[in-house]
Amino acid sequence: MDFDPNVIFPQTCYEGLFYALIAIGVYITFRVLAFPDLSVDGTFPLGGAVAAVLISDHAMNPFIATMAAFGAGVCAGFVTGILNTKLRISALLSGILVMIGLYSINLRIMDGSQVGLLWDRTVQDVIGDWFGLNGMDLLIVTYLMALLVVFCILNWFLRTDLGLALRATGDNEQMMRSLGTDTDKTVILGCALSNGLVAMAGALLAQQQGGSQVGMGIGIIVYGLAMVLVGESLIRKRGITWILTACLVGAFVYRFLIVVALRTDWVDTGDIKLLTAVLVIIVLVIPLIQKKIRGEWIPPASRM
Repeated sequence: MDFDPNVIFPQTCYEGLFYALIAIGVYITFRVLAFPDLSVDGTFPLGGAVAAVLISDHAMNPFIATMAAFGAGVCAGFVTGILNTKLRISALLSGILVMIGLYSINLRIMDGSQVGLLWDRTVQDVIGDWFGLNGMDLLIVTYLMALLVVFCILNWFLRTDLGLALRATGDNEQMMRSLGTDTDKTVILGCALSNGLVAMAGALLAQQQGGSQVGMGIGIIVYGLAMVLVGESLIRKRGITWILTACLVGAFVYRFLIVVALRTDWVDTGDIKLLTAVLVIIVLVIPLIQKKIRGEWIPPASRM
């Protein structure tokens, strides 16, 4: 066992900052819109594929390539929203259909199962030159800058009239319709924004790892949900700033637990998804146990 704090805490820091981007994206659909969007498992590698191909094959500026990946994610989320709102396909099935379709699209974009970036200039390389950093310090600064931009923009946007309409749609869609709001547009916007953020995270990870792989997004939705649930259990929702902070805290706590677990002798990288699933179950079951102790009535779980 190796629990050196000089390794664990920097690793937790940069991984927490990175996964916070995913947590915020998942939060927008799952909590703000009450939309179980599974398409993020496809948009995460989509972002990595778009950024990797643009950088390696077209020598594009890595920052522009990352924003292009964000745009590709927005388009994928737009399709998910259209399937649900215009074609009346359930939210769950809409996300699954887009996720499956994106697998083939990602293969087409990369012309194979992976694209390498070993000799290409990435966002991390540019930021490293700006600040003279490398290693974990460089990763921390890179993801901190990305998260600050996302945090500030969302903190502003979700307070605007359109942002308030987006939040209200998830709380009570029928009421918003009765007030004359086009909730279809807000649902599509939320799906697009969520998938765009996840795709941008995929683009950043592909540049960090030196390439993109078609299977790099498997389980992302579970990771994001785990971080959201952990953050909500630790921080009470008192406003949009606290909500975004909860996603950040949840990402840090989740990654800290994973990093510590991987440094034990009985856990390896193949167990991460199992550990994440167990963590989600525990967080979901705790409120149920509390209600049973208080003798409260518990409605049956939703099956759609």
